[in-house]
Amino acid sequence: MHTLETLTRLAVFASGFVALFAAHHAADYLLQSDTQSERKAGWDELDKRGALVRHHHGWGANQMHAATHSIAELVALVILAAVVHLPLSVTGTALAVGWNHLTHSIIDRRWIVRAWMANTGSAEFIHRGGMPLVDQSMHIVVGLFPAALLLTI
Repeated sequence: MHTLETLTRLAVFASGFVALFAAHHAADYLLQSDTQSERKAGWDELDKRGALVRHHHGWGANQMHAATHSIAELVALVILAAVVHLPLSVTGTALAVGWNHLTHSIIDRRWIVRAWMANTGSAEFIHRGGMPLVDQSMHIVVGLFPAALLLTI
């Protein structure tokens, strides 16, 4: 592979990851509503006596939150491509944003986070508020793959 081509691919990967990472944090902390945060994993409601009356699945809030991520990522990548003339393909961009939408939806349901913690010796950390930290770690780990997808032509 030609050296300039290698450097270009590395630049796309690295700058794409940074843009997706920044968009992720904007969507999770600046743009996420309290309702999305409270309901994206599903929730229970209590009646006036404190008895559990129904369970809501929360997929609407989950998908609105994931859509916020997708929009933030598209905006970040379009700005990156326009400002520094980074060569991003429509296919690679669509695959990267689609991957993030799917994985973000699944991770934010929290069952996978809880299962990971319960089965890796971190069950007590759940009760000490560790789920959001493990949630973010999972997002970062799976967030490397879409940066590579940006290299798709």
